[in-house]
This record gives sequence, structure tokens and C-alpha cells, in this order.
Amino acid sequence: MPVEFIGFLHYQEGSESLAPTGPVVQPDFVRDFAKAQEKGGFDRALIAYASSAGDGFIVAQHAAAHTERLGLLVAHRPGFVAPTVAARKFATLDQFTNGRAAVNIISGGEDAEQRRDGDYLDHGERYERTGEFVDILKKTWTSETPVSHEGKYYRYEDNFSTVKPVQKPHIPVYFGGSSNAAIEVGSRIADVYMLWAESLAGTRDQISRIRAAAAKHGRADKIRFSLSVRPILAATEEKAWERAESILASAKALREANAGTLTAFGRRRQGPPSNVGSIRLLETAAQGKVVDKRLWTEIAALTGAGGNSTSLVGTPEQVAESLLDYYDLGINEILVRGFNPLADAIQYGAELIPLVKQEVARRDAQPAVTAA
Repeated sequence: MPVEFIGFLHYQEGSESLAPTGPVVQPDFVRDFAKAQEKGGFDRALIAYASSAGDGFIVAQHAAAHTERLGLLVAHRPGFVAPTVAARKFATLDQFTNGRAAVNIISGGEDAEQRRDGDYLDHGERYERTGEFVDILKKTWTSETPVSHEGKYYRYEDNFSTVKPVQKPHIPVYFGGSSNAAIEVGSRIADVYMLWAESLAGTRDQISRIRAAAAKHGRADKIRFSLSVRPILAATEEKAWERAESILASAKALREANAGTLTAFGRRRQGPPSNVGSIRLLETAAQGKVVDKRLWTEIAALTGAGGNSTSLVGTPEQVAESLLDYYDLGINEILVRGFNPLADAIQYGAELIPLVKQEVARRDAQPAVTAA
């Protein structure tokens, strides 16, 4: 099965180890970042969500105006926009981009982050609301007649959208979450279930749990999986590890300089994480600085695993080999984001993505060759 690559779009360059400079919103950077990823063979790019961040729809629209093929995966939190309105927004984006829109549903793992935008539901209720929200999205996208709905979190009458997505039956729904509540909902509604890069054993466990839950809905063979990881590449393995150590030193210095302040992707967490995904990453980090062949965990340990924060370190060939190990577990899509975002995206497109896609294509062709 072909593998797809997901990149990342933000309106200002920065990372855990790279302090942002210049205006918070930089349209030229978004343009250049999007064009570099399209040229590099990325299939789509994620536009993240945070309570302090800008509007992902506007970022997507700007990127779409400067690209022709790159898909736009817009993160969206239920609870702040009515689902019928969100459905029309995404359908409109899909029309203007000729079928390039996708939605990454973010239910919210941290209570404090949710409350910054006025959401006071608890963890379990947020995921319950997400299930209802996505059901309404899909009804709005697909129904050819007006629909009324009365549920626990949403109620509306006689709704009909004249704007339908280009993609059929509907826009792809990406979803993430490692708690039991998340898996119960996500296994039913997700087209692609997003995972952070744990150890191979941990990833295998996650996929097994989600497939078992999906089987209850007759979806065990319908759900796809993506893996989010931060590759660090160099011409030799030694130089790659030197890069990793340099990134760690810069990240430590930046955290010390900006202690307690806003970061490029929201406020720094106070205290240990409460979301299960971050807890699992920290459990992976507790196994060692390097897990399996080359999964580097020190940035996750330093930052409290506030997001995609584990890395694969090595030459392009070595990192491609490790990504293929995850592919063999059932990973269909790979989200890669660098610590020097634009330069790393260019490097991934030139040196990493072709290696992985070529090997997957070779494997896919092998059964046909054998049969012949």
C-alpha cells in the first residue's frame, strides 16, 4: 500500500530549539514553506491548533493560493464553532482547492488549554462531544435533503448545505488520542488515526488497541494510521547525532531564556501532563535516551512531551529504514517536522521521502512480479 507524507505549516518559523523572529504572521514564510513541501513530494501539510494561535483556515487558504497539489490538513477543535458551520467551511475550502482539504479533529487533552477559549467540559465529555460533532460533519457533507438533529451537545432544525465537498463520500477525518475515551470515539469516526512516534512495541500496542476497538464497528480494515516524528538527518550517523546534541543544547537554552512565557505553539505546560499520549511518550523516554534503533527521546523528556517530540536520528538511509519498520506495523502516513522547519522540509523532500516512497513502491510491485 502506498505511503503518504504529511508536512507542517505555521505562519512563523520556530521550534523547541529555534526562537521565532520577526512578525507573528509572515505570509511570505507560509508561501515559501508550502511551496517547498509541495516541491519536496509531501502529500499534505498539517496546520496546527492552539488557544494562542492564528486561524488555520486562513493559513490554509493562503497556502492553497500558492500551491497546486499540496493537501491541507486543518486542525479543528469541536466546541467553538457549530458543526454545521464547520462543515460548510471545510466543504468550501475543499471546493476552492479542488479536493485538497482534510480535517484533524482535536478534542483537547489538557483542561487548562481548553479553558483559555472557554471550554469547561471534562476529558470524557470532550470526546463524547467529538463523536457527535463528527457525525454531524459527515451528515452535512453527504445529505441530499435537510436534516434536523437533537443530541446531547448539539441541536438544530432543517439544516441543509448546498456546498458539498469535492472528495467523496466526504472530506478525510484525521483524529488523535491515546486514552480509552479517545480510542472508543476515534475508532468509530476516524479515517486516519494519528499516533506520535513511540517505540516499535508501543506503536504496535496502540495499533492493536485501536483496531480491536474499530472491529466493534466493522472498521478494523478501514482505518488508516499516521505516525508523527521529527527526523534529524546528516551525511553520516556521527554528524546526525552531533546535530541532535546541538538541537538539545539550543532547546535547553531557549527554555531557560523563555521560562513561563508563550511559545510559538501555545503556553508552556505547568506540571506533568494529564493527556495519555504525552504520558506514553514520557514512558518511552524513560526507557532510555535512544530506543530501538535510533528513536531519540531527549526533547520529549525535556519538554514534557507536549506534542510530536521524539526523533529518528541518522543518515537518510538509516532513518528511512526505521520509518519502514513502522510502515511494517501498519503505518500508512508519516508526518515529519524538523527543528529548523523550512530547511529540514527541503532536506526531507530531497533525501528522505524519495527513499521511503521508492522502497514501498518496490514492495508493492513485488507480488505482481512474483505472480507473473
